[in-house]
Amino acid sequence: MSRTVAIIGGGYGGAAAAKALDEHADVVLVEPKDAFVQNAAAMRALARPEWAEKMFFPYDGLMRRGRIVRERAVSVDSRGVLLASGERVEADYLVLATGSGYPFPFKFDDDLAGQARERIGAVHGELAEAGRVLIAGAGPVGLELAGEIKAVWPGKQVTIVDHGTELLPGFEPAVRADLRRQLDELGVELLLGTALDAEPPAEPGLAGPFTVGSTAGELSADIWFRAYGVRVRTGYLGGDLGDARTPRGHVRVTERLNVEGHEHVYAIGDITDLAEAKMAGNAMQHAEVVAANIIAQVRGEQPSSVYRPSPLPFVLLPLGAEGGVGQLPSPEGPIVLPAESVADYKGRDLFTGRFAELFGIAGEPATAGV
Repeated sequence: MSRTVAIIGGGYGGAAAAKALDEHADVVLVEPKDAFVQNAAAMRALARPEWAEKMFFPYDGLMRRGRIVRERAVSVDSRGVLLASGERVEADYLVLATGSGYPFPFKFDDDLAGQARERIGAVHGELAEAGRVLIAGAGPVGLELAGEIKAVWPGKQVTIVDHGTELLPGFEPAVRADLRRQLDELGVELLLGTALDAEPPAEPGLAGPFTVGSTAGELSADIWFRAYGVRVRTGYLGGDLGDARTPRGHVRVTERLNVEGHEHVYAIGDITDLAEAKMAGNAMQHAEVVAANIIAQVRGEQPSSVYRPSPLPFVLLPLGAEGGVGQLPSPEGPIVLPAESVADYKGRDLFTGRFAELFGIAGEPATAGV
């Protein structure tokens, strides 16, 4: 007897789970966007607008049997999904994969890829005219953006401020030292242990000269970006799933990635309460575990796949197409990658080839939402 799997969210983890389950169940992917967004390319697209065409992958080629419901889920309980239209999708299994929000332009809420591309192009135009750039936040997003800007406009003044006192805390000293060296060579000014007195008066991504106070003194720039402020998207959980959230909004999961207390409901990606970095690679590994467990349940078997977060942090952090730092886990300990390896693994194509394969696209991503 066929079983229905409703997957809420078509991001990294949700799309991977839908693909893996397509041949084993009736998959319903609930996602309001008309195309998958490869957010890792957003920073490069701001500096190189032609990359905006490589960020979006239409969902049409993701599954052969399953269907896409282009709507927003307004309420989800353990038996199904209530859509914004009022329609309800009943399901034997649920996969919660709604991920997180992040300040524009690194993530955006536009449902149409065409509109999102236009917004990216507009910010590129603002950035191109600005001589001085202020980035608030020295995490991977802020650092990648600085690298992309310097790769295109080496003469722009780029300043990063962060209240933290270390770059990439928790990573190997060699990784952090190499990152600092590359930023110095690019001419990026790094102000750690520095807090802004207030947010700059202009909206992020809009050009206009300003001066703002900070604990390091007054800072002047022509444009700024907010590279902090992740928020998980779990407000739609209701009924018997409402109590599964932590005070910070994450979903409590077991080692099999079940939502606690619900053997037929799973959660993957940024919304989980797992003690690990919220990264696309982790979300896609979650999807493998969840798909294996649901396939076992559909076959009448006991699910046995478990997810073990890596005890070691890992990162691939490009600084433009040719620079960057990386650290990978291994049984022998962390592996520190040189810039050349980071470029080979990620920096040059930002995994666009991998997602073209996932979405059934030969060569370059197709255009969506035009």
